[in-house]
Amino acid sequence: MRVIIVDDEDLARGLVREFLARHADIEIVAECANGFDAVKAITDLAPDLVFLDIQMPKLNGFDVVELAGSKARYIFVTAYDQYALKAFDIHAVDYLLKPFSQQRLDAALAHARTSVKQGGVDAVLRESALRGKPLERVLIRDGARVHIIAAGQIEYIEAQDDYVRISAGGKHYLKNQRLAELESQLDPAVFVRVHRSWMLNLGAIDRIEQGRDSHCAILRDATRIPVSRSGYQKLMALIG
Repeated sequence: MRVIIVDDEDLARGLVREFLARHADIEIVAECANGFDAVKAITDLAPDLVFLDIQMPKLNGFDVVELAGSKARYIFVTAYDQYALKAFDIHAVDYLLKPFSQQRLDAALAHARTSVKQGGVDAVLRESALRGKPLERVLIRDGARVHIIAAGQIEYIEAQDDYVRISAGGKHYLKNQRLAELESQLDPAVFVRVHRSWMLNLGAIDRIEQGRDSHCAILRDATRIPVSRSGYQKLMALIG
């Protein structure tokens, strides 16, 4: 298996590397000391397995998983036990609590080998994410940069094929995600799908105008968003 080790502590990465050295089928393809480097390495190198710390500067381990995607399997490695439930909610292969032994890592590695053979983890990750709490922030990768946007700051979202165009704070961002998937992750009491291609933050609406055969939402910044018949019914149900 091709493996990436991610931890902001040199000694922690060294210990995982030492324990993995006893397994002839393991190839360590990269080591990363922060979440930004980890996202790039996982995306570029497509490893089978990632040993991933949780508490790191700027991007934590869960942010890395969201940005890098679910093709790789993840074993979380941390000194804190309070994240275990969240880790298994996104279908982590295992959760290693520091300090851990060679035997404990070997057991986690055995789980990972079974997971790689079984495959099909992507759908489980997506499904478990839909059962979680609404997103409080949206992460958007832009080349080597990562934008972290509070969900409440988003004014509207437009579908563009396999991407969404997110408008927040007067700026626009492209995220590689389907509108339907993002809709399922945002708070339905705040965001409403008003059209096949458009979703709005209710707090961004200034007024609704009625045309001859359709409606239009006018936002506080004067942006005009088309509202379908079903979208108008959903709006009225929420705002009266």
